[in-house]
Amino acid sequence: MKDKNIIDKTMHFLVHNSFMFTIVIMCLVHLTLLVLMYFEKVTPLVQINIMSVIVYLFCIVLSRFGHIMPVYVSLILEVSVYVIASCHYIGWKCGSVCFLCAIVPIIIYFGCFLFKGKQRWIIVFLLLANYAMYVTLYVRLADVKPIFEVSDIIQKVLMIFSSFVMVFSVIVYSVIYIYSSEYQMVSLEEKNQKLSVDAKEDALTSLLNRRGFLPVVESLMKSDTPTHFCVSFCDIDNFKRINDSYGHDCGDEVLRHITWIIKKEMHGCDICRWGGEEIIILMKDYDLAVAREKMEYLRKCIESNPTVFFNRRVEATITIGLAEYEDIFKEPDDIIKKADERMYYGKQHGKNILIYEDAV
Repeated sequence: MKDKNIIDKTMHFLVHNSFMFTIVIMCLVHLTLLVLMYFEKVTPLVQINIMSVIVYLFCIVLSRFGHIMPVYVSLILEVSVYVIASCHYIGWKCGSVCFLCAIVPIIIYFGCFLFKGKQRWIIVFLLLANYAMYVTLYVRLADVKPIFEVSDIIQKVLMIFSSFVMVFSVIVYSVIYIYSSEYQMVSLEEKNQKLSVDAKEDALTSLLNRRGFLPVVESLMKSDTPTHFCVSFCDIDNFKRINDSYGHDCGDEVLRHITWIIKKEMHGCDICRWGGEEIIILMKDYDLAVAREKMEYLRKCIESNPTVFFNRRVEATITIGLAEYEDIFKEPDDIIKKADERMYYGKQHGKNILIYEDAV
């Protein structure tokens, strides 16, 4: 697990710092070539490699300030110029043309970030130009004697080194691309899940909202097995007065506190924030007698447990309307409306009360 975290952190770093990583690697490549050419006394390539290192140091500065396009163009031009000069001075067999293959994944990977839509034909053009350069160099210089004759050992070292850079580039940028694609896919799935949760849950209380709650009630009503449940419609008394007296932050805290009590006491029930200070509780497999006893206990529990807000005790009560499912209810709104009507009746007759039957 620890190794996996290290790999994830490394790949995450490479994905988000891929331009800087590329520039640093290219700079190190030319420092290596500079040393090899210095010992072989190939003065023109020593000078070109010095200029290449300076170009990449300048690119580091540009990259840090977010100027990516000049870096992209400079990288392609620098590699092209070096390959042409290298093939001209030390010959085709030293393997410098491998650098043209090495920048193919770089052209594609960074080009996809820089160019969108029809602009991506620029990537195709750059790849074709890169291939055309490879063919031209092969036709013109493959059998031509180089200006500088390097030793066999250095020639082999250069071939192995340039081949390694080519393979390294293909593997690294393929891995970065795959990881980046998977990372974006996972992020997209997480965002979709978050949106799905947000669509069905209330942000303040983490209770179900109407969209998440109504299908649950509907599935119970349309179940093939015998259905028995109760619905209670709860409303916090004088909630507007709490907001006006103590502020909306206090009102939110009261709502969260009462929600916490309901979740604790009504474990296993589906709870919904219907709107504002209204909360609905779906009690599966409860008959009216058991639901009535449970709701009365909940009402007293909330009454006796005030919310503490900045060392101030804010007392709150709830009025509850309770309805038991009957065959006359055809839609979820029917039983919810019945519980709501009984709650409203309780509001008109003293509040902080449980109403479980219609007034005669």
